[in-house]
Amino acid sequence: MATIRKIAEKAKVSIATVSRALNNDPKVTEDTKKLILKIANELNYKPNIVARNFAKKTSNIIGLILPDITDEFFSELIKGVDEVTYQHNYFTMVISSHRYLQLESTLSSVLRNGLLGGLILLVPNINASLKNILSQTKIPFVLMSGGMSSTNYDVVSVDNYQGAYDMTNYLIKKCGYTKIAHITGPTDNDDAKIRVKAFKDACLENNISIPKNFIVEGDFTRESGVKSGMELMSLKNKPEVIFAANDMMALGCYDAAFKKGLNIPDDIAIVGFDDIFVSQYLNPPLTTVRAQIEDEGKKAAELLIEKIKSKISVNNQPKKIKIATELVIRNSTKIIK
Repeated sequence: MATIRKIAEKAKVSIATVSRALNNDPKVTEDTKKLILKIANELNYKPNIVARNFAKKTSNIIGLILPDITDEFFSELIKGVDEVTYQHNYFTMVISSHRYLQLESTLSSVLRNGLLGGLILLVPNINASLKNILSQTKIPFVLMSGGMSSTNYDVVSVDNYQGAYDMTNYLIKKCGYTKIAHITGPTDNDDAKIRVKAFKDACLENNISIPKNFIVEGDFTRESGVKSGMELMSLKNKPEVIFAANDMMALGCYDAAFKKGLNIPDDIAIVGFDDIFVSQYLNPPLTTVRAQIEDEGKKAAELLIEKIKSKISVNNQPKKIKIATELVIRNSTKIIK
């Protein structure tokens, strides 16, 4: 394997000179730089990024902590983040917090090891323990969360309220549904709280009553969509439409409808939130709220790199970026009025 020592031997210069040349140090003459770079290319030299980070006390590695790296939603976020970091010569290190079960320990670990130059973190909310960890970090970070608990930090988030509000209004005013159920995300998740509030507000404004058993808690997984969907579809006075707080739970509702022998949208209509890639290929294609997931990842990465390059103090006024949503009307709903 090619090393700095081998390059130095072949170029007949010191190891220190090779190191300076590879880091574009102005103290090294142009002729020497060209010679060293030519030899490095011939030897197919690959720098040890980790060692360089420790030596320079800087890093071009961006950490991205997500609850689940296999979920399609998070795959689209990763794509957006990585596209921007690559353009700016940063590497993306994706780290799973295992559905938030190990969020605090994972965060503490990555902040201790000194590998990261910056961090993007998807969080359900900011509790006291997480707030304490973030207050001690020395590297720039950006959060992806839509809730009030993240008001003191730089945040990129989807406009959860407007998206859920617009969808509920569409179901009522355009389609004519009056019996609307909602499968929420986890009760401790800020995004889920905002979406259910928007749903309730829109129903109230349109004089649509919501029976207590029409709101069921899920956890943003397909499995919880199946369970909650089965529960709602088994009610004696079942809803006309189910608004799942994300597309993965909407997929679970499709599974439940199939198990119950119900036709979508004739027997039960289903809508979601996110517009993940697979939603357009369901049978029937899913009506949903497009959350511009990849764009959210891009904006988070752009904001973080801006902070890193400008060395913005953590005490500066936090920046808030909201990603606009739009309705994507497909065939899982119908006009009934």
